Amino acid sequence: MIASLEGTLKEKCADHVIVDVSGVGYEVFVPAISLNKLPGKGSRVSLQTYLYVREGIMQLYGFTSAEEKDLFEKFISIPGIGPKLALSILSVFSVPSIKKAVISSDVDAIPAIPGIGKKGAQRVILELKEKLALPEFEAAASAASGDEARMVYSEVKHALIGLGYTPAEATKALDGFQAADGEAPKVEDLLKYALKNLAQI
Repeated sequence: MIASLEGTLKEKCADHVIVDVSGVGYEVFVPAISLNKLPGKGSRVSLQTYLYVREGIMQLYGFTSAEEKDLFEKFISIPGIGPKLALSILSVFSVPSIKKAVISSDVDAIPAIPGIGKKGAQRVILELKEKLALPEFEAAASAASGDEARMVYSEVKHALIGLGYTPAEATKALDGFQAADGEAPKVEDLLKYALKNLAQI
């Protein structure tokens, strides 16, 4: 198993890079978000890597963080999701965005990825909830615990979508709301908070 690579960035293409390690060029497929973080050609780079081997195919996938690599491995452990689809997901969403979508069961966000419909998004979220430990994201995703709080968030989010905002915009507008301790958020308070955030975009 090739767990990591450190060398000179020889080529930087749309979905992969070539890393020269002591004269050997490794083709490494990289998510778009990670690709944008990499320096220009000729620079030294270090990547966390995963070697995918199946039926005579050997492909190397690279990531700028161990957390991103771990999430990639979680994705490909879900039946029906291969490395290319996992890479597509990580090319659109950052790791924190994916985790927030999983915690809040945001099935409207995942179908933005080509190859995943709404039913597929529901399955991915259920699978990832079992595979990931995300206590640090619970507050950001739902500001208060319990079914009542989740219902309020869902109601306000659908109201915002009805006003013409995208699911991603609605989710971002709701982030960070703080209800009174021990209380579920009120629809009117949450809606005012979201509209104020959207007005600043």
